[in-house]
Parts: sequence; C-alpha cells; structure tokens
Amino acid sequence: MSGGHSHSYHLVEPSPWPAVGAAAAFITAVGAIMFMHEIPYGAPIMGIGFLLILFTMYMWWRDVILEAEYQGHHTPIVQLGMRYGMILFIASEVMFFVAFFWAFFDSSLYPDTGLWPPADVEPFEAFDIPFVNTMVLLLSGCTVTWAHHALINDNRRDLVNGLAITILLGAAFTALQAYEYVHAAFGFTDGIYSSTFYMATGFHGFHVIVGTCFLIVCWFRARAGHFKPDHHFGFEAAAWYWHFVDVVWLFLFICIYWWGGP
Repeated sequence: MSGGHSHSYHLVEPSPWPAVGAAAAFITAVGAIMFMHEIPYGAPIMGIGFLLILFTMYMWWRDVILEAEYQGHHTPIVQLGMRYGMILFIASEVMFFVAFFWAFFDSSLYPDTGLWPPADVEPFEAFDIPFVNTMVLLLSGCTVTWAHHALINDNRRDLVNGLAITILLGAAFTALQAYEYVHAAFGFTDGIYSSTFYMATGFHGFHVIVGTCFLIVCWFRARAGHFKPDHHFGFEAAAWYWHFVDVVWLFLFICIYWWGGP
C-alpha cells in the first residue's frame, strides 16, 4: 500500500498545473497568431506563453517524480492505469496524423491541375537529407531500446549512455529538419503541396522535440538513480512515444518524400 492508505490506488492531490498549462498554451497560441499576422507584440506574447509552458512542464514533472520515487504512490495497479492512458494518448496522436495523411492523399491522388507534385514546386529529393534523417531516427530507436534493455538488466551505465546517444540523435534530426526548411524552394503558403508538406513534417518535428525533452528528463532521472528494473514506467512511456515518432516518420518518408516527391 502507498502513502499510509488502505488501498493500492492513487487519489491525486489537487494540482494547479493543468489550468496553468492550458492558460500557457492559450497565450502561446494567441501570440503565434499575432506574430504570423504581423500584429505588434506577437513575438513577446508568444515567448511569455512558451516560457510558461516550460515552467508548467518542470513543475508537473517534479510532482510526478515525487509521487513515483519518494511517496510510493505508483503501485502496480496505478502503473497499469498509466499504461492504458499512454496507449490511448498515442492512439489519439495516430488519429492526429491520419488527418494530415488524409489531406495529403486527397490532394495528391486527385490534384486540381492533374499533376503531382505541382509543376511550380521543386520538392526535396527523398534520398538526400530526408533519407539521412530516416537513418538517424531508426538508429535512435535502436539506442533507446538498448537503454531499456540495460535498465531491465540493472546496467546503469549503459542506460545513461543509451539515453544520451538517443538525445543527441534526436537533436541531430531536429537540426537537419531545420536546415531542410531553411533551404526549401517553397513556402508554407505556396499551395496545397506546400501546406500539407509543412503541416505533416512540421508537427512531426514538434513531436520529436517533445520526445527529446521527455528523454532528457529520463536521462537526468537515470543519473540521479531513479528507475528500477521492475519500476520504470516513466522511462517506458518515453520509449513508447519515441518509437511512435519513429514509425510516423517512416510513413512520412515513404508517402510524402518518396512516393509524393519528384
């Protein structure tokens, strides 16, 4: 039993972070809209919202770590509920990307001009930077799995090293994606090809950044001695999320870069 209760469930204490996080997301969205429409003070408002999001992430993670590591609230039945919750969250994310793929295939299979990609668009070569990024993400999937096996076998050194390499690979992917965007021959508003391309790959890039932050938290926790071979759902959730990001990128590479490319 946990926390002196006579049951194995976790009755969560009232927390301000869902409300603070929602307010921070709203401020960020308003600032981003103002910035994109060139309304004064859009960038500062977006920056304030983003800092509030980071603050919320830090405080919320701190509370969850306290519950898991020091207060003993994450009993086996609580962890089971968390697993179901993470599975449903990833399922919702799958449907999120289904919408972007739907938009892409609707436009590419039945193009208004009869040609895809449009004649005035110069798409990326699939086996250039996109292929390198594919190899980077696939390798990162291997390294996070290595870290997981090290944790299960109580090998703290390989756990830390595997996480560190995965984080570096995630950062490398983001850097290559940013380089690709900077050198793109088309902009976001240049047509349906550009819009579907940037929405799909851009939101995936955002998920890679979120997953990298998730893994960074796990790296610090691993160095602090957190996680045990039979008690490490925080790491497991991060690994599931990272594999989800890998699989989505494979579909993006095959469908948008390769099949939908030049």
